[in-house]
Amino acid sequence: MDMRQQLGLSQQQKLSPRLIQSMEILQLPVQALQERIDHELENNIALEVDEHLAGESPAGVEESTDRPEASVEQEGEGTEDFKRLAAMERTYGEAMDNEYSSQSWSASRMRGERDRKMDAMANISARGDNLIDQVLHQWSFAEVSEDVALAGRLLIEHLNTNGILDLPLEEIAERQESQGALPLATLQQAHGLLVHLVDPPGIGAQTIKQSLLLQIEAWKQREPEDTAVWDRVAMVVESHLDDLVQNRLPVIARETGLGLDDIKTAMEYMHRLTLSPGRTLVDESVPPVIPDVIVEYDQERDQYFAAMCDGLIPPLRVSPRYSDMSKDKDLDGDTRSFLSKNVNNARWLIESINQRRTSVLRVVEVVIDRQRAWFDVGPRGLKPLPMTEVADLLGVHVATVSRAVADKWMQTPRGIVPLRRFFSGGTETSGGQQMSWEAVRQVMVEIIEGEDPAKPLGDEAIAEALREQGVDIARRTVVKYRQRLGIPPARLRRTY
Repeated sequence: MDMRQQLGLSQQQKLSPRLIQSMEILQLPVQALQERIDHELENNIALEVDEHLAGESPAGVEESTDRPEASVEQEGEGTEDFKRLAAMERTYGEAMDNEYSSQSWSASRMRGERDRKMDAMANISARGDNLIDQVLHQWSFAEVSEDVALAGRLLIEHLNTNGILDLPLEEIAERQESQGALPLATLQQAHGLLVHLVDPPGIGAQTIKQSLLLQIEAWKQREPEDTAVWDRVAMVVESHLDDLVQNRLPVIARETGLGLDDIKTAMEYMHRLTLSPGRTLVDESVPPVIPDVIVEYDQERDQYFAAMCDGLIPPLRVSPRYSDMSKDKDLDGDTRSFLSKNVNNARWLIESINQRRTSVLRVVEVVIDRQRAWFDVGPRGLKPLPMTEVADLLGVHVATVSRAVADKWMQTPRGIVPLRRFFSGGTETSGGQQMSWEAVRQVMVEIIEGEDPAKPLGDEAIAEALREQGVDIARRTVVKYRQRLGIPPARLRRTY
């Protein structure tokens, strides 16, 4: 073994923090970008909202001599930071007196002005209790012994998100017996009370069938005039739930003596039941989809044009006061370094946002040009469009195109659609036309929608119908697309 020194040349490709930030900003959808900007406004003293441009245009880098309205919170903690802050306040007292300072806030309150952030926070609805907490609250009113009450709380803690107790009572008892508490008989007693005390009915059932039967009993009490119909529903659920799921209605009619009309009526009543009673207690609101791009049609020019939907993105600027302070040689080196770092970060962020807007619009313009048929005739006009082709046209890397369309939505005259939908492979029809796989699936949906409900088409028949329209695909491909679209097989689509 020996030690030696060698001198050599090598090339390494490293991503600068500025480039990494630009790629991250490009990939963010508009809601995530808004959160990122709010975070930067809170943490970067040199970044502020340009109130003169608010409502007129998106972020820019113009600097003006107006009073800054950015927060003066500095990064890091420690006595040195507070000393620098105190020195800056003594030297630049006017600059530090912004709308977030205590004096300005008190003055605005005296003038009767409302605080926008406080109003926004007050209008946010409180987070609702989860399923377990709500059921526990209902169970707390049960007049039972302490052991049964404890057993009921234990069972409630084992409910799944649908409100079903899918763990056998014997297994729960075995787990508790190892700890020396709650025998099986006590759990069974608590379970019998729980399923009848908790609202909505069906919560606490051990199976889907039991949950449905509990809901049926509740509907019978709620609608006594329809007791006969609900009795037929209960009979079908009790003895022929699997036949019902498999759409074997003639089997149900033969074994129960009911007519097909009676079974269909029972199925209509079953639509009032739910397989997930627990989810009715929990408000799982889905956040709205906010488009990043809007595409509109100009009838006079017979062309489509695109614009960014960045109304939620405030116009940003670098604080001119802090920019000047970063160049003030009278300040100590640490303070100027701190300010310069924040000024540069603010500029980089604004440039990244502007670059994101330019990149997304360039990609969308190519999509409009190459997918004009989709905008004119709908999904059947969608053509294959690889990302590599768009990248070559724009002179960028394919990863840039992928980030530009990731999680982005586009509002069009045909509705709001994900931007990534326009990028897919495809096939060539017998007529020599290019058709994307999305268009093939749309043709398949139209074929199924036009079938005879009493004699639905099988997968091979659907493949044959596609061949008649010039699309030659195998039966297994039809099965894959049908499953992806959530379309059941022919025997389940049949109506009697």
